[in-house]
Amino acid sequence: MSPLPKKKKEQSALSRRALWKSIKSNRMLLFMMIPGVVYFVVFCYGPMYGVVLAFKEFRITDGILGSPWAGFQYFEQAFKDPYFWKTVFNTLIISFAKLIVGFPAPIIFAILINELIHPRFKKVVQTFAYLPHFMSWVILGGIFFSLLSINGPINSILEFFGMEKVMFMGSKEHFRGILVLSEVWKSFGWGSVLYFAAIAGIDQEMYEASKMDGANKIQNIVYIILPAIFPVICINLILSLSGILNGGFDQVFNLYSDSVYEVADIIDTYVYRLGLKNMQYSLSTAIGLFKSVIGLIMIVLVNFIVKKVGGKENALW
Repeated sequence: MSPLPKKKKEQSALSRRALWKSIKSNRMLLFMMIPGVVYFVVFCYGPMYGVVLAFKEFRITDGILGSPWAGFQYFEQAFKDPYFWKTVFNTLIISFAKLIVGFPAPIIFAILINELIHPRFKKVVQTFAYLPHFMSWVILGGIFFSLLSINGPINSILEFFGMEKVMFMGSKEHFRGILVLSEVWKSFGWGSVLYFAAIAGIDQEMYEASKMDGANKIQNIVYIILPAIFPVICINLILSLSGILNGGFDQVFNLYSDSVYEVADIIDTYVYRLGLKNMQYSLSTAIGLFKSVIGLIMIVLVNFIVKKVGGKENALW
């Protein structure tokens, strides 16, 4: 018998023993993973079976398996529909505006919070900044409608200074701006948590060394803080760009109205109306799948660019 297969068997047995030893030593951590794995299997991977609806002429009486195949018919129907491209345009405009305004906001906030001296005041500011994140858009929608209504406090202030009242929530000129600013206000505090944690992990000796060299606050931010949090910035940028076609269904759905459909109707709200209101399940699934494929392409593309520009250590994989 050749010694080579025997050696391979021994190596395989050793690797199996090492695997079981690793599982045994980390069994509590693996046990803690079970709820997360179950969640993703049930709510993320399980529903992916419904993607086949995009390629079928779905009939409720026949079910998913019994419905006849339609090929790429519904993708062609979506791509030929001018209103579909209108929703894509609206989604891109709103998402890029949120990214441009909202992406730097938590970084700036985390740096400013780090510069606060009094720890009690710092905690109070952080608490008030985090609070909007835990409020649903149903509640915030009611608040914004009250604040920006024609007889609300904002218009009362405008009237006091001699300016005309503005129908903010029904104005095509103002609605996108309201979406962007309200999203930034809701998310910048919670988004700063990762950056604040990264800043807290910076070695204090670096600050002491920079102080001895005569560096000021701005130089500390540029040469110490920003390089330290750069990997976190890259990862967040990759994840943000991968969701560039997520215009924010909850927010738009609770804030928009018929008068602003032209500038506020995004892919998600369009899919909602097609699927749940008009019962065009195959068409809505095709559009949703198109959006997911674009998201996948974006995350791979941006990760590749970050890897080439910033190095492998700053990319997701």
